[in-house]
Amino acid sequence: MPPTDASADVVPGPGLAFVHPGRADARESTGTSMGTGDATVLGDGEDSERTLNLRLPEEFVALLDGRAVRDTAEVDDLLDRVHTWGPTATPVGRFQVEQVRVDRDLPLIHRWMSDPGVAAFWELDGPQSTTERHVRAQLDGDGRSVPCLGLLNGIPMSYWEIYRADLDPLARHYPARPHDTGIHLLVGGSADRGRGLGSTLIRAVADMILDRRSACARVVAEPDLRNTPSVAAFLNAGFRFAAETDLPGKRAALMIRDRYLRDAL
Repeated sequence: MPPTDASADVVPGPGLAFVHPGRADARESTGTSMGTGDATVLGDGEDSERTLNLRLPEEFVALLDGRAVRDTAEVDDLLDRVHTWGPTATPVGRFQVEQVRVDRDLPLIHRWMSDPGVAAFWELDGPQSTTERHVRAQLDGDGRSVPCLGLLNGIPMSYWEIYRADLDPLARHYPARPHDTGIHLLVGGSADRGRGLGSTLIRAVADMILDRRSACARVVAEPDLRNTPSVAAFLNAGFRFAAETDLPGKRAALMIRDRYLRDAL
């Protein structure tokens, strides 16, 4: 089961962000039934057939048709160039997300993934090659998911994945909207868990997404319902509990942070 859950203070969890569907699966997962495209009803007479004229986001249509340019600039456009977002001030220090470099960061990420509490949800323990395949699948993909290290005061201490939820199989499981942006995370060191640090950093990353991605109205996450510290961390970070949903391998809590509520929660 591919590990894709958003996580926080104690343990991270699995979810859907690392599934990179093929053409048929991607077409099923976006826009047709979940509302990610615009729809109008054609023909409303007694003898006319009611059909839907669906308009998918142009960038997603380009991906389906193979027209998206896979150079660095075009790939970055799906998430507004995460690697340029820079640092932000938080109550616990200066924090930033930095795109993973496999040659430099893989041993550290693999060590975090080998922690039993982490492995129980992410399932990326075992040989280092397992973690490497998972990370490279995103780096070599179409740009809808970006793996990052989280640096607090310059020290790597967490792993993040920022992804386009509206272009992800997750969109089959909730009423996705264009440019919905999802996050998954794990806090690497056990000393950094269970003391509210996760909530602080989740809020910081959600704020960065909303500040840097003007088209994004919502940040979403889907922690495992069993991971109550993770769910609590998202609530404390200004997310609201939207629904329970069945995802492959888990029952998840759909958490949403709305742009229009960011100052109220």
